[in-house]
Amino acid sequence: MKRLLIIGIGAGDPDHLTLQGAKAIAAADVFFIVDKGEAKEELVRLRQDLIEGHGRRPYRIVEARDPERDRTAPAYAAAVDDWRSRRAQVYEAFIRDELEDGQTGAFLVWGDPGVYDSTLAILEEVLERGHVAFDHEVIPGISSVSALTARHRTSLTRVARPVHITTGRRLAQEGATADDIVVMLDAHCAFAGVSDDFHIYWGAYLGTPDELLVAGPVAEVAGRIRELRAEARARKGWIMDTYLLRRVPPADRR
Repeated sequence: MKRLLIIGIGAGDPDHLTLQGAKAIAAADVFFIVDKGEAKEELVRLRQDLIEGHGRRPYRIVEARDPERDRTAPAYAAAVDDWRSRRAQVYEAFIRDELEDGQTGAFLVWGDPGVYDSTLAILEEVLERGHVAFDHEVIPGISSVSALTARHRTSLTRVARPVHITTGRRLAQEGATADDIVVMLDAHCAFAGVSDDFHIYWGAYLGTPDELLVAGPVAEVAGRIRELRAEARARKGWIMDTYLLRRVPPADRR
């Protein structure tokens, strides 16, 4: 049986890699990397550095270009499903052509594979197709959410309060439907549309030398976050950001 390891490598800091993750890298024979193009070359470079630092030779690194996703399609969910299916074809080819029976392959996943990542769903689709068979194990990593709350020295939860995790797209459509909301990848700064009784803890490129952090009442810092985000996006060609919105009790508002 072919074996796959889906290894969470953290939010960007090489030291985010856990001992379990380092052992998993050392156990792999073949590493599969999907290249997202020159703009995101540093994301590939971190994976290569971790493999070089923790892998046991002889190992192989196999790369393929990530299929393009139509980001202008009005039907967002359908566009994502199409992109996942095309990426599943890439993963299937990886496993079929590059991994021998009895060998262990590995995908190094940004953050935590179980938090806002498509790798597990894509591999499930590969299994459902029935063309290749494999066993797989998931190694958790430090997510961008964990890195965000740690860098802002705050907790994700409050006593007896739920936390809602959503996207910038859904926040813009539905508004703030909870008192504590984690928002992933908000390209249009939907936080600016929430009420003035929210505090925001925002971070981009968490754990990397380019890390950006802003915290404060949304009404006061929304403009600064917009400017920082636009400048960073223009400079690097990509941005990954996460934030926590927290409704402030009336007694604690300024």
